[in-house]
Amino acid sequence: MTLFSHRVQSWLERSSFGRFVLKVLNVKMIRFFMVAGLNTAFGYSLFALLRFIGLHYTLAALLGQIIGILFNFRTYGALVFKNKKLNLLPRFVLVYAITYLCNIGGMTLLKHWFGFNDYVVAAIMCIPVGLLGFLLNKKFVFERIRRSKMQGASAGKEVPLPEAGMDENVENKLAR
Repeated sequence: MTLFSHRVQSWLERSSFGRFVLKVLNVKMIRFFMVAGLNTAFGYSLFALLRFIGLHYTLAALLGQIIGILFNFRTYGALVFKNKKLNLLPRFVLVYAITYLCNIGGMTLLKHWFGFNDYVVAAIMCIPVGLLGFLLNKKFVFERIRRSKMQGASAGKEVPLPEAGMDENVENKLAR
């Protein structure tokens, strides 16, 4: 956990409203959106750098997207879900394809139904697409292996340790 997120978490734990916010949102989701900000800054900076050195915008966007997906896979895996296994990359790319299609579909509907411009619909779609990305990455990519191992435990196999997504002291405080 970074110093910043630890301070925010400590600040939230001091009030009953803050504890409620932590219970509702859960620390992993907060980390997901914080890492999403980091990933966005990286992706845009990479695109800008590639344009600055003279690449055509289509090639800069393509290279930025490919490198960005790899960077995002590492940051979400390591900083949010505590799982860096490379064999999960195809599922991660599939989640990106699904969220892209949902984003484009939602933007199209908002433009046609309400007449909003591209900038407004893109801003509106950030929240639902971000939540969808979090849920798909959590359930389909990074925590799928843990669930299947847990189900195998009922057949007498070894049970893995609980997920390291939330610090134990935070879980204990939230349980109160």
